[in-house]
Amino acid sequence: MAIDSSTLEAEPESRAPGGLREVALLMFRLGWTSFGGPAAHIAMLRDEVVTRRKWFSEQEYLDLIGAANLIPGPTSTEVVIHSSHRRAGLPGIFVGGTLFILPAVFLVLVFAWLYVEYGSTPTGENLLYGIKPVIIAVVAQALWGLGRTAIKGLFLASISVAVLALYLLGVNEIALMFGGALLVTLVRNGTRIWDARSALAILPFPPGFLRLPGWPEIAAGATEGYSHWQMFWSFLKIGTVLYGSGYVLLAFLRNEFVGGLGWITEEQLIDAVAVGQFTPGPVFTTATFVGYLAGGFTGAAVATIGIFLPAFVFVAISIPILPRIRKSPWTAAALDGVNVAAIGLMAGVTVELAEAAFVDVATVLLALAAALLLIRYKVNSAWLVLAGGIIGIVYQGLMG
Repeated sequence: MAIDSSTLEAEPESRAPGGLREVALLMFRLGWTSFGGPAAHIAMLRDEVVTRRKWFSEQEYLDLIGAANLIPGPTSTEVVIHSSHRRAGLPGIFVGGTLFILPAVFLVLVFAWLYVEYGSTPTGENLLYGIKPVIIAVVAQALWGLGRTAIKGLFLASISVAVLALYLLGVNEIALMFGGALLVTLVRNGTRIWDARSALAILPFPPGFLRLPGWPEIAAGATEGYSHWQMFWSFLKIGTVLYGSGYVLLAFLRNEFVGGLGWITEEQLIDAVAVGQFTPGPVFTTATFVGYLAGGFTGAAVATIGIFLPAFVFVAISIPILPRIRKSPWTAAALDGVNVAAIGLMAGVTVELAEAAFVDVATVLLALAAALLLIRYKVNSAWLVLAGGIIGIVYQGLMG
């Protein structure tokens, strides 16, 4: 199999004068409009950096998603950080990632303040009524484009379909992701497994490479009384080891802050996750809400920094490694397996989103209209999401 050694390498022409400003403006705008969770974030970012700006080829972007899935942390945020580096170099890592996160942090802080002052949070139901159908159209278009690139033959197609089915049956998404990588690696490199010299290259990084030694388990070390240092440390641990969806985050937060430290109640945790879900940007901004409840504005700041800091570090560490991934038959096969598994998972998430989004004829028509504008007239997905939110608010207001 021919290996494209240039995959994921940043060509000099991808960076240009004014690149940092372009990154700042783009990621800040996406931070305000990227509703719908990681699959929607990745789809909207693809529309900008692959279709419109040509920073990546479709294959490069796919490999970027696969690489981000192999390290802990919020996958879509890590893809944003990688994309920012492609255009603006090392300064882009901080600028692009931070400006993508900040709008969600601001909105979550507003809702946390309202929650503490008035005992409730805005539900955002009218807003999401119009946004969810648009997100379905955006993600479906991205799936079509990414799938055509990732699925090279019947074998990879069968893995993607199997991952979709198993995900809908409730199998853990991390197991499916790494299972896809392992299966493709073994099938493509079966003859090498018996070669002792090649076998040493199966794992390019030592086990535990991404985990800091000596750290306690998430539930360990619970203390009485609040401290900013403990808040930062707890979220730093979570950000360092967490793979998976917002549901996995919920389990970590419950274990640490409800059962362990006892700083928030079960009901407050559910409200925090709900706010993280209906605000734009990464779901990890749930940490901002928890931090505010326990420690005010300073607590919100240290919690936010703690949970997102590992993502910046992991991306910075992985940048020099990425160009080498396609050069090895082991890591190239593993990356193809992760890519097709990611397509299957995105398809599964889209099915779940569709079940929640299509609640009546109006939402179905809104999704079809968004798909038409996106595919035929190339309307920017960010503006479609904003329009969907406005339509949802107006329509529900009239119906109510």
